[in-house]
Amino acid sequence: MTEAAQCDVIVIGLGPGGEHVADSLAKAGLEVVAIDERLVGGECPYFGCVPSKMMIAAASTLREGRRIPGLAGTSQVSPDWAPVAARIRDEATDDWDDQVAVDRLVAAGATFVRGRGRITGPREVTVDGQTWVARRGIVLNTGTAPSAPPIDGLAETPYWTNREVVKATELPESLIVIGGGAIGCELAQVFATFGVPVSVVEVAERILALEEPESSAALAAAFADQGIEVHAGASIQRVEHREDAFTVVLGDRELTAQRLLVAAGRRNNLADLGLEHVGLDPAARVLDPDERMRVAEGVWAVGDITGKGAFTHVSMYQADVAVRDLLGQDGPWADYRAVARVTFTAPEVGSVGLSEAAARAQGVDVVTATGDLGTRGWIAREPGLIKLVADRSRGVLIGASAVGPSGGEVLSMLATAVHAEIPIATLAEMHFAYPTFYRSAQPVLRALLG
Repeated sequence: MTEAAQCDVIVIGLGPGGEHVADSLAKAGLEVVAIDERLVGGECPYFGCVPSKMMIAAASTLREGRRIPGLAGTSQVSPDWAPVAARIRDEATDDWDDQVAVDRLVAAGATFVRGRGRITGPREVTVDGQTWVARRGIVLNTGTAPSAPPIDGLAETPYWTNREVVKATELPESLIVIGGGAIGCELAQVFATFGVPVSVVEVAERILALEEPESSAALAAAFADQGIEVHAGASIQRVEHREDAFTVVLGDRELTAQRLLVAAGRRNNLADLGLEHVGLDPAARVLDPDERMRVAEGVWAVGDITGKGAFTHVSMYQADVAVRDLLGQDGPWADYRAVARVTFTAPEVGSVGLSEAAARAQGVDVVTATGDLGTRGWIAREPGLIKLVADRSRGVLIGASAVGPSGGEVLSMLATAVHAEIPIATLAEMHFAYPTFYRSAQPVLRALLG
């Protein structure tokens, strides 16, 4: 048996957070062993955020081209998927090759190991018979994998997940999307903008079910205007595939398309990780960290597996916290009251903090107000709104949603307000530049004050 090698820190899983931890600690002079069986960088640069946003950017350009008549002249727009597929392959993913990321990690001073890492003892990890023992500890960033719901017949079909759809070199003749969350809605609208007939099937009563009802309604209206069929509150009986066509059987109808995209959730990669060797439940679905990202003695966790938000920015935020703790530095430690997220549809749907329903469930003395895009509405590309959720007793925002062409950007000032607990009375009397989208927040803030 090979003798165990010593190091300071072992990182299992090199998504954005794990890669950042390994890179930062190695640059700080620690001996770091960084392990991943898949691509360094994780889901985001190869199958998630980056390629999907390239697709969204291409679709946005088509929409802008179609706006020229009536505004600035004439135009004839002919969609072509070939440049989109080429950019994803060549510019975003290097044809799904992570050598650049590996080289960057090694140049920082880390030791990279390709393989499946498993905890085999306290501060001990084994990969393909080689064992390392960490003097300081282990950082877990094992991420998630696409999860398909238990629908009769689905597993036997060649359905797409986000990993297959970003590799598509040709447009499908038609598409059904199971899942009306952020990923499903973003990709559904991309393909519809390229001229593909699209149907979205969602078992919840509305698309974007985790967002405010007003946000869901705004996007549903936009989908209807674009000809995207939405089947919300659906009961999916079974899925069939024959002769290059999928059929999704609902309670009252059947939908048929050439391709089926399943975007109905993800599962944390925690199975067979050896959690029992560090006192954790081997059947755990989530690892709940303390404010320093510790989940057990000598074990830290960052990213999706912590259940604090499956977003790259949360993983990177948590990575910074873990790095500070591992280097013996003072905080600030983890604080999730102002976690922001954006669904990059048209209109864009941004939100931060608590929704109205979540705040009421926590027993907060809630007051809300809504408004439209206000003074910039006359040049808006899509309708939009702002909804603010406040703690009446404290006079501060605890949640906000911004829906519109720049929903994610308008969200920045609202996220700052939630995070810093700036008094609503102070916010309401700021100077708001005219004519901007964020200016529409002012009358909504004033409405909260009564």
